[in-house]
Amino acid sequence: VGLEVRDETVEDSRVIEGLEMDIVSHDVRKFFNLLLKKNGYVLEQLYSPLVVHTTPEHAELKKIAKGCITRHHSHHYFGFAETQWKLFLKESPRRVKPLLYVYRVLLTGIHLMRTGEVEANLSTLNKDFRLPYVADLVARKLAGPEKSSLADADIAFHESEYQRLRADLQAAHKACKLPELPSAETRAALDDLLVRVRTKGLA
Repeated sequence: VGLEVRDETVEDSRVIEGLEMDIVSHDVRKFFNLLLKKNGYVLEQLYSPLVVHTTPEHAELKKIAKGCITRHHSHHYFGFAETQWKLFLKESPRRVKPLLYVYRVLLTGIHLMRTGEVEANLSTLNKDFRLPYVADLVARKLAGPEKSSLADADIAFHESEYQRLRADLQAAHKACKLPELPSAETRAALDDLLVRVRTKGLA
């Protein structure tokens, strides 16, 4: 509200009841601006089914943010998948978990381009994509560290799948009917919601 803008993002890492927790919280203005900048992270946060606390404003934002989804969100998923793939290749031994992350990111991007809907759960996504190896990889990850590494012989197959899904994401981007940019109406609705959130309780 004041002249100086500070602490727009608060981050914290700690162990809570034996679980490692990474907490990231954005100021509402920054979060809204990220929504307008084809940022896939904030879309996935907003539409996550894991909700600790909600408000009417949260529900309203989820409706408005549908208008923030554009065809250019594909670039986020292209870049994110490429980064994760490079990290996966650097590992020795190569683990199942980062590979699953690569697949999750690519399938989320393809699904978003095809449907305009955010889905970040790999098992849910695979009900549509039906990749036969995903269930096996998930089972290996859940089985523990001794089964969570991949043999070198498997890498060539997964690289071909990575390239195939990248091509599918590119094709979905070209074919999608999502807008190029959020509309003026969407920006105005976000601005109105921001003002109401900022001034709530001041009257």
